[in-house]
Amino acid sequence: MTNKIKLIIVDDHEIFRNGLKMVLNRLKYIDIVGEAENGSEFLQMLDADNLPDIVLMDIEMPQMNGIDATRLALEKHPDLRIIALTMFNEDEYIQNMIDLGVKGFLIKNINKETLDRAIQTVNNGGSFYSEELFSFFTRQLSKETPKKSDIPELTRREKETLQLICEGLSNSEIADALYISERTVIGHKSNLLAKSGCKNTLSLVSFAIKNKMVVI
Repeated sequence: MTNKIKLIIVDDHEIFRNGLKMVLNRLKYIDIVGEAENGSEFLQMLDADNLPDIVLMDIEMPQMNGIDATRLALEKHPDLRIIALTMFNEDEYIQNMIDLGVKGFLIKNINKETLDRAIQTVNNGGSFYSEELFSFFTRQLSKETPKKSDIPELTRREKETLQLICEGLSNSEIADALYISERTVIGHKSNLLAKSGCKNTLSLVSFAIKNKMVVI
C-alpha cells in the first residue's frame, strides 16, 4: 500500500498502548503518527492541515474522557474517523459515542484480525462495531415496542443496502455484493439517513435493529 493510513492512539494505559502499537506495527499499511494519554493531550496534537485518517479513542481517561474529546474534535473536524475503544459495555457509553458520530466501536479484548478489519472498514467509508454491541441493541429492543409510524418506507435496494450496512460491510463491499457503483451505495445510504432521521451510520444501525428492519 503506497499511502499508509495515519493513525493516532488515545489511551491512558501505557501498557495497553504499547501492546496496541505492537499489533498495529504488524499491519504494514498503518503509520502511527501520534499517541496521547488523555483527551486534552489529543486535542492539542490535532493539526487541521495534517489530520489522521483514523483515531483509536479510549472512553475512560483522566483529565478529559473520550466522550468529551470526541465531541470537541468532531465539532472542529466533522470528517474525522474515530473508533471508540473501551473495556466497558454500559449502555450510556455506547449510546453517547454513537450519538456523537464515531465510525466504529471496539471492545478492548479484540484480536489482530478484528482490529485489522475495523480499521480497513472505517477507512473505506464503512462503520464497524464489536459483536458485544449486539447485546446492547438487544437490550434496547426489549425496552420498547417499535411503532409502525417510526419505520420509514424503503425501496428494495435501500432494504438490501441497510441489511449490508448492519452486517458491517464497507461501501465498496456493498457495491460488489449488490453489483452497483459505490456512488449508488452512497446515494442509498444518504436516503436511509434522511428517511430514518439518523445523523450517522452507527445511529442508523441502532435504529434499524431496534425497529427490526434487518435480520441479524
